Formats: sequence, C-alpha cells, structure tokens
Amino acid sequence: MATAPRQPRLRTTTRDPEELARRLTAWLGGRLPGARAVGVTVPESNGMSSETLLFDIDHPEPPLRACALRLAADPAAYTIFPVYDMARQHRTMRLVAEHSEVPVPRVLWLEEDPGPLGAPFFVMERVAGRVPPDVMPYTYEGNWLYEAGDAERAHLEDATVRILARLHDQVPAAEAEFLALEGDGSALRRHVASQRAYYAWVVDGLPNSPLVESAFARLEELWPRDEGAPVLNWGDARIGNVIYDGFEPAAVLDWEMACLAPREVDIGWTVYLHRFFQDLTVSFGQSGLPDFLRRERIEERYAELTGHRPRDMDFYTLYAALRHAVVMLRVAYRQVHFGEATVPDDPDTLILHHAELAAMVQGSYW
Repeated sequence: MATAPRQPRLRTTTRDPEELARRLTAWLGGRLPGARAVGVTVPESNGMSSETLLFDIDHPEPPLRACALRLAADPAAYTIFPVYDMARQHRTMRLVAEHSEVPVPRVLWLEEDPGPLGAPFFVMERVAGRVPPDVMPYTYEGNWLYEAGDAERAHLEDATVRILARLHDQVPAAEAEFLALEGDGSALRRHVASQRAYYAWVVDGLPNSPLVESAFARLEELWPRDEGAPVLNWGDARIGNVIYDGFEPAAVLDWEMACLAPREVDIGWTVYLHRFFQDLTVSFGQSGLPDFLRRERIEERYAELTGHRPRDMDFYTLYAALRHAVVMLRVAYRQVHFGEATVPDDPDTLILHHAELAAMVQGSYW
C-alpha cells in the first residue's frame, strides 16, 4: 500500500518564537500588572495564514489561565492573504458568542497596535480538546478520528452540521453587516468578485492558471437562479477548524474568512474540503473515510435542522474547489519565493486537486 510522502514543513514565518515570548510578557504586564506569559509555544499545526501562540498567564488574579493568541501573518513570509483584519475576527467571535449556541473561545483582549508583537493580534481563552489533523489528514490511517467507530464519527458529523445550522439561523444578518463584502450586486456576486480579485493578486507577475480561469467561466454557466438571503458565513467551515471534546464541538476556530453570503457557500466548503482530503488519501492507495461527511447526507441533515434545503450545490462545490485551488496556488508560489520549489511548465499542476477540479468544470466529478 502506498503511503503519502512526508514533506518538509513549509516556511510560514520569519519570526523568532523566543523573541515573541519576551515581547508578549512585556505587553501582558501592561494589561495585568505583575502578570507573566509562561509556557509560550508555537504549535506544530500553526497555520499558514494567521499565526497562533499558546501560553499561560501567571497572575494571582486571575489564577493561571490557558490562552491562545492569534497574530496577523508575518508580512515577510509571503502571506497567503493580502489583508489580515484582526479586529474584524475579534468582533465576529463576540457576535457569534452573543447571538448563537455555536461554541467559540472567549475573547479576552484585542491589540490593534502592531508595535508590541510586530502585527495586530487578539488573545482568547484556550479550549481543551482535539482537532482532526490536516497533516497527515484525518482521512489517513492512524489518527483518532480515523480509528473511531462509525457511530462516533456519525455523531461528530451531525454535530458539525448543527454548527452551520445554528450559525446561519441564530445570528441576525443585520448584526453582521460589517462583514458584507465591498462591491456591487448581490452578496454572492460580491463574494465571487472578491475571489477574482484575490486570484489576480496571487498570479500578479506569475503564470496564470488556465484551469482556475475555466472554473470561473463555468461558475457563470451554473449561476443560481435564486441565491437566497445572505447569512453570516463562518468562511473556513471545516472540521479541521473545530476543537472537539470527545466527538462534540467545544470550540469553533478561524473566523478570518467570515462574511455575509448564501448559506450554501459554507455548506459547499464543508463538503468539498472533506472531499479534498478523501481524494488525496485514495490517490495514495488507502480507502480513507468514504462514508463520512457525504454531500447528500449533509444536505439532508441541514434541511432537517433549518427548513432550508441546500440548492445549486454543483455550483457551490465547484466554487469551493476553485477557491481552494487559488489558495493552493498562493501556497505553491510562496514555496517558489523561498526557494523550496520551482514553477513548472504547467502551473495547473501546482494545484494538488487539479484533476478533480477539472472534472468539476466538465461536470463529471459527482
């Protein structure tokens, strides 16, 4: 049986963790006189967009408190996204906590001055639990979710769909207007326009992707007749952004892509990001989790919970695959920037799921 090769960890920052720890302690003392940041670590799973620091607060009032800090991306590390608005993420998490049953970590402080740590950041309480891994993906043998029983995975799946249902139904869209994307037309038109602008930023001065451009053209052919009213979208709606206590969600993380959009934008992302890991696992000769997070079951359960049956899902799953492809193209070009890779003759091959995306464009994937 083939095994997926373990790649060297990609460069995601040029920051020195020890220097960050010293500066964090200095900043914390200004918020809680006498407090120290202890046990400061950068988790191995640190993302390639915003960075995360884990630490404890040593202070008599409150007692030792476990915290996590989300730090805007290092501009010197060829960032994944052009803008990191930490205040927007902080406000979104407060909104979700106030208006819904979606579990989010309690946010403690927002620091918009880049001086203390070199970029804006916010601090939140750290939630105990476990996260389905991306590397190696949870669809691969040997991790806790793969080794779980069918009933346990079914419970986690259902609980995850309930996150989307509660978020979309419980948070008033009027309270989330600050998340509306700029531009003209409907919320979906503005969302797609923002992705086109992001793609243009990614390939600026670099080879374009014919596959990505064909996917944008195919979206126009599949455009929904009825987009529905926009709701608060999580944005990066996938199980790898949830901390689970057992198989129950304990904290929903990573709100940097939150926006107002049709419900199906989140649903399509949830469906496709699992398929991405599943397809990758099958390509390396393992069976993966073919009965987990199946599209038709997610759609049915969401309809039961909300009364809204997801529609035009061929459009929204293609859109999710397209958006993911643009992110992957940026990640690949960052490897080129740091001398970890070279640009191939066919830039489409930089997209791991280029064959699956091409099948979606042709209408033969599902």
